[in-house]
Amino acid sequence: MALVYASWLLSKLDDPNVLAIDARFTLGSPQAGLDAYQLGHIPGARFADLERDLSAPVQPNRAGGRHPLPAVETLAATLSQLGISNRHHVIAYDDPSNGAAFCATHLWWMLRYMGHDMVSVLDGGLPAWLAAGGSLTTEIPTHVPATFIAKPRAEMLVDANYVQNRAQNTVLIDSRAPERFRGDVEPLDWKAGHIPGAINLNWASAMEQGQWRSPKAQQDRIDDPIKGNAEIVFYCGSGISATANLFALELAGVKGAKLYAGSWSDWISDPLRGIETGESKS
Repeated sequence: MALVYASWLLSKLDDPNVLAIDARFTLGSPQAGLDAYQLGHIPGARFADLERDLSAPVQPNRAGGRHPLPAVETLAATLSQLGISNRHHVIAYDDPSNGAAFCATHLWWMLRYMGHDMVSVLDGGLPAWLAAGGSLTTEIPTHVPATFIAKPRAEMLVDANYVQNRAQNTVLIDSRAPERFRGDVEPLDWKAGHIPGAINLNWASAMEQGQWRSPKAQQDRIDDPIKGNAEIVFYCGSGISATANLFALELAGVKGAKLYAGSWSDWISDPLRGIETGESKS
């Protein structure tokens, strides 16, 4: 099950095979997630930092983007250090009230990419947990490192060269807000615009009032963009919020979509790659 509810997690707090991971992160304020975790988190939850734990170091030439995907061996070691083994059902959560519900889906996608299917996202995140009567603790759980054995699914991932030479029946979907897609504003990267030929599907439209919309609503939302296309590739600014669209496809029952993990921040690292602005020309 891709999505779980707070009532379910409340009933599993004493289950040693269920492991909550706090993935809160605020773009532009990298310490905010850890600070929030230390102020209060779901009992037993461990913290995974998007930049320190789930990203490789940024390259001087920015190749790989703002949040480069770690090597498989490095990520497996990090997951092991967090105490995640292949037997654990991992529940990723964040705080949709701060506009970053894609942090939990990023962890969900990474575990799926690493071959781990027992991972779910907590619907509504921390606010839903509190609304269901869940408590918070400041106690940092102690744990021993586990052994996570990676079985990476390379077919889930594409790079800039793949995107540049994609087949004609591939739909390339930019998951950022429309104003960033058009190039009206660019708060995070040094060039504005989008990859030529891309269309826009804002990740945030997959949610309503901090919770994931129904499978039917997700299907209706993505029907037009993917209709008649043999392959679907998502990207965003740095490969994080695009995972919310990938998660929405999972809820809709659509399989096989890919992530351009480096995304826009990787694309613009090479000045020879084309850029478009304005509405989609597709």
